[in-house]
Amino acid sequence: MGEDCFITPTAMPYNVMQPEDIVRLRSDGTHTGRREPSSEWRFHADIYRKRPDVGAIIHTHSGFSTTLACLRREIPAFHYMIALFGGNNIRCCEYATYGTQALSDHLLRALEDRNAALMGSHGLVVLGPNVARTMALTIEAETLAMMYWRAVQMGQPRLLSDPEIARVKEKFAKYGYSRDVQPHED
Repeated sequence: MGEDCFITPTAMPYNVMQPEDIVRLRSDGTHTGRREPSSEWRFHADIYRKRPDVGAIIHTHSGFSTTLACLRREIPAFHYMIALFGGNNIRCCEYATYGTQALSDHLLRALEDRNAALMGSHGLVVLGPNVARTMALTIEAETLAMMYWRAVQMGQPRLLSDPEIARVKEKFAKYGYSRDVQPHED
């Protein structure tokens, strides 16, 4: 994270947040603005520092993703759209107290070669090149979490092979899942 980034303030409901409440965060954790940065500023700064391809990060406690994270279950390759996130799964990292370096370290390991990870007993983090693409990927990750949760209710889903996920990733590269295109299914 060579440059500053912007992050939501800590403990402020989104429905009352104003543009001037957004905090400018430096890589060392210092900040400017009228509010304190999110308590999760550390993993945001660490991700930006380690991943120059990332232009936006979304962290959420969405229902299905968080349910799986509380069970410490990854989302495996039960559906081909998992390839959008860089591999054959969305990993789940170990739990650590929010805002700590330990949580950041666990999350960075889970995000190696991936654009999303579940955080043990916590939530979901999704990475992307810009806010619009990252929002679309976040919705897709939560949809996959919902479908996987539902499938598990019926039994153990059949998983796609690593070679199949590699084929899908290659097709996505040609299909138009570029940095500016939003995910969708035909």
